[in-house]
Amino acid sequence: MLSIQNNQLTVEILDPNADQARFGTRYCTGGYIFQIHDATHGPLLTGPTYPDSFNVFDGQGIPDAFNLAPLKTSESESLAMILGIGLCDLPAKQIQEPCHWQINQTDNAIAFTTQHTFHNWTVALERTVTLLERTVRSATTVRNTGQQFFPLSWFPHPFFPQLPSGSDELIKLNIPVSFPESSSYELATNGFIRRKNWPWTGGPYQALNYTATNHLIIIQRHPQLGQLTATCDFCPTFFPIWGNPRTFSWEPFFERTVAPGQTISWQIDYDF
Repeated sequence: MLSIQNNQLTVEILDPNADQARFGTRYCTGGYIFQIHDATHGPLLTGPTYPDSFNVFDGQGIPDAFNLAPLKTSESESLAMILGIGLCDLPAKQIQEPCHWQINQTDNAIAFTTQHTFHNWTVALERTVTLLERTVRSATTVRNTGQQFFPLSWFPHPFFPQLPSGSDELIKLNIPVSFPESSSYELATNGFIRRKNWPWTGGPYQALNYTATNHLIIIQRHPQLGQLTATCDFCPTFFPIWGNPRTFSWEPFFERTVAPGQTISWQIDYDF
């Protein structure tokens, strides 16, 4: 496990070399934030099975994913390159050849860089996690250094603790939002999306309808901190929410078609 810290927060990040047992074909292996510890409040993140167990699909902390746009020559091809993971057997959900990361750590940041080459695709990827006071910044840069266009689909999947019964507000956005009638979520008059019919027994998923022309800001209720804020420097193309009895999460998608020679960068600031 790698870490960066100051007198307020400690950010634990999985080591792509030493923590292979915690990786599967879903989440990027470089820059995977596994836990954030507050000097006063203790661990701030959770997961779908935390604290009882861990599995590579559900994950924990703040993982992020490129797995919904694997690079392959045909739909029937079983082997594909998943950015941030490597060459994967999709039907078997196994990593055949993990990507190799170069890791550069400074006092307040860890940068992970790798390069993928598969058929006619060549892609350089950099993931950097930075700790600035109480802000944890997760930044990504993708460079198409090959000769072929490729689809890019990425989303973060932060896992926050559920609040106690009676405290049902979850998130509030800086953009207008709506969704169909739900047995698990409702939109409060103050703009917060809140739980319904708590406690839940399953894992309710809901895609949000929204209108956005600017960057996304998410206010997240938190049992220890009261609330935290996440600021995305992009407008999501798709935005679902999900939760279960242990955790609540949201997934603002960043999707593009990347042309040869093109570089794309984006980031999220989590302000704890």
